[in-house]
Amino acid sequence: MFAIFLFMIFTAVPLARCGGIDDTPTAYEVLQQYDFPIGLLPKGVLGYKLDSSTGKFSVHLNGSCSFSIQSYELKYKSTFTGVIAKRKLSELSGIQVKILFLWLSITKVTRDDDELEFSVGITSADFPVDNFNECPTCGCGFDCDSRKIGNGGLLSSS
Repeated sequence: MFAIFLFMIFTAVPLARCGGIDDTPTAYEVLQQYDFPIGLLPKGVLGYKLDSSTGKFSVHLNGSCSFSIQSYELKYKSTFTGVIAKRKLSELSGIQVKILFLWLSITKVTRDDDELEFSVGITSADFPVDNFNECPTCGCGFDCDSRKIGNGGLLSSS
């Protein structure tokens, strides 16, 4: 019974916040441990669960999150999931990008040196890693000074 309890503690990381009192890494720090920039996640992550043996994870927000960056609109569900490995996020569910008039699910993100490749099924697009050094804010992305932000400045509900 004790072994099962230890397994649960080490494989399911409890909800953690930036600057928390405990030593549990934040979701942003976990991304960095797998060689990804923090800007893949919006500000306001409440917590996450990670099974370190399989890489399966879920990330929790206070609500759905949407924002625009350059010519792209992005939407995150309040909980999104996937599998993380060094330089690879796969089996993603709950993250979408609007291309022209279609909402497409981002299914995979891979890092190749200083480029990130985002896959949406049969097509993909590459972007410099440096574009993701900062976390976007739900509701306004990186253009928060000129827009009113909903829900206390962290998340917009959809």
